[in-house]
Amino acid sequence: MKLKALIVDDEYPARQELRFLLSSFSDVEIVGEATNAQEALALINALDYQVLFLDVSMPGMSGLELGAAIQELPKQPHVIFVTAYDDYAVQAFEVNAVDYLLKPVEPGRLKKAIDKVVKAYQESPPESGEDAKTTAAKNKVDPSTIKIDRIPAEKQGKTVLVAESDIFFAFTEQDYIYIKTHNDKLLTRFTLKELEARLNPQVFFRTHRCYLVNLHKVREIVPFFNGTYNLVVEDKLNSEVPVSRAQAKKLRKILGF
Repeated sequence: MKLKALIVDDEYPARQELRFLLSSFSDVEIVGEATNAQEALALINALDYQVLFLDVSMPGMSGLELGAAIQELPKQPHVIFVTAYDDYAVQAFEVNAVDYLLKPVEPGRLKKAIDKVVKAYQESPPESGEDAKTTAAKNKVDPSTIKIDRIPAEKQGKTVLVAESDIFFAFTEQDYIYIKTHNDKLLTRFTLKELEARLNPQVFFRTHRCYLVNLHKVREIVPFFNGTYNLVVEDKLNSEVPVSRAQAKKLRKILGF
């Protein structure tokens, strides 16, 4: 199996070094980075990670405190501590850490730690079928009721969570889906249809088959041709979002003009 991994460390060089070491492991896929425990916890709640590479000493909540918080989650990724301090190992294993690695990390020790995670998943494979249904019923968790107002997107090699209120529009470009904020254009793994389902329908409007816009961010409505419009939004570039002829009538009804 391929382990989805999250690297949590407040130091950029340390994250880059670990990312480089992990690139040689075909059974590990780095799908996110976090600079602090609070950011990491938000990512863990949003995405399904199998393993965390976690520093101990970070500003705010420590790695050990994050490890303890993870034990309260319905789905608990395996934790491998990666730290420069050798005096927290006992506390690390008290929060069910798989391993405790010291910086600079030796590739051989890293392999042993990853092998432990792989073995754990092989011995306890994810539930499926009736077993999964039974567990869900026992826990009384309905995934459809879990709603967050943040969208995972990629920025400079790490996953960031973008608040709904920061999204000006989403759009398709060369088969990829991007989220536009005031300053940034961020890649997301969702389709526009999935984003339309996740985002607040009272705020976000599908103006075009390739565009989904936050109506709270629209500054001007500019007539175009054949009954279509362009919406000028309030981002840094004063970007224009097209409104198709089919959607123009709905938009006029929503905005009352």
